Amino acid sequence: MDARIPQYQQLLWPTVQGLRALGGSASIEEIVEEVLRREDFSDDAQAVLHKDGPSTEIEYRLAWARTYLKGMGLATNSQRGVWSLTERGSTVAEGELEPLRLEYIAASRAKRGPGRGATRQDEDSEPAELTWQEQLLDSLMAMPPAGFERLAQRLLREAGFVSATVTGRTGDGGIDGLGVYRMSLVSFPVFFQCKRYSGSVGAGAVRDFRGAMAGRGDKGLLITTGTFTADAKAESTRDGAPPLDLIDGARLCELLKEYRLGVAVSERTVEDVTVRADFFADM
Repeated sequence: MDARIPQYQQLLWPTVQGLRALGGSASIEEIVEEVLRREDFSDDAQAVLHKDGPSTEIEYRLAWARTYLKGMGLATNSQRGVWSLTERGSTVAEGELEPLRLEYIAASRAKRGPGRGATRQDEDSEPAELTWQEQLLDSLMAMPPAGFERLAQRLLREAGFVSATVTGRTGDGGIDGLGVYRMSLVSFPVFFQCKRYSGSVGAGAVRDFRGAMAGRGDKGLLITTGTFTADAKAESTRDGAPPLDLIDGARLCELLKEYRLGVAVSERTVEDVTVRADFFADM
C-alpha cells in the first residue's frame, strides 16, 4: 500500500462530500476529479498506478469507496455509470460512516456463511471489469510508436473525421498528426499527439502541446495510455488559452471497444425460467 494515498475507508467521506457538491449525482469521472480537487493530492500520488493500470491507485480505491457506499445504502448507480446519493446518503454525518461500514461487512459475512473462504471485500481484490482494459493496454504498450500513431489515425476516422494524417516528421513540436473534423456545414483541423505512458501526463505536457500548435490551429487532442493529473486537466481548460481535449487510457479503451478496433464484443442472452405449478396441477 502507498502511504501517500488514503485507504478506501478514508475516502468514503470525501466521496460523499464530492457527490453533495456535484448536486447529489455525478459520473465516475466527475467524482474522481472532485475528490482530487478537495483532497489536493500531489502529482506523485496521482501518478501511482494500481498494478499496471489502466486505473491509478487513487481511482481504484475510490471505486471501492463507491462500492462500499452502495452496500451501506448511501449511494446507488445506474447502468450508465451515474452515481447518486440515496436519501440517507444525502444527510449522513461523517461520524456515522464507520459504524455503517462495519455493519455492512458483518452483514456480508453472515450472508456468505461459514466455510466460504474469504469473507471480506478488500482493496487487494481485482474488479473483474478491469481485466479486458488491462489486457488491451498491455497490447497498446507493446506496439511500436508508429503503430500507435496509426491506431490513433484509424480511431479518428472511425469517430467521424473526414481525414486524418500522421505527420511522421521530427522537430514538429510533438504534433503527431492532423485530422479534419466536419460538423454539419463546417469543418476544422484538429492536431493530435499520442503518448504511450504507463504513468500520468502532467500539466507541462499539455502546455508543450499547446505551444506546438500556436499559430497553426486552436483545436488539439492529446491521447495517452496513461492518466492525466488534476493539474493537466485544469491546464487543458485554462481560461485564456485554447482548450485541449484529453483522452486517457480508460477512455481510450472505451473508444476502441465502441468502434470495435482490436476488441470483440459478444452479447449473451440470459433466460428467466418460471415453473408453472398450475400446469402440473391440472394434469
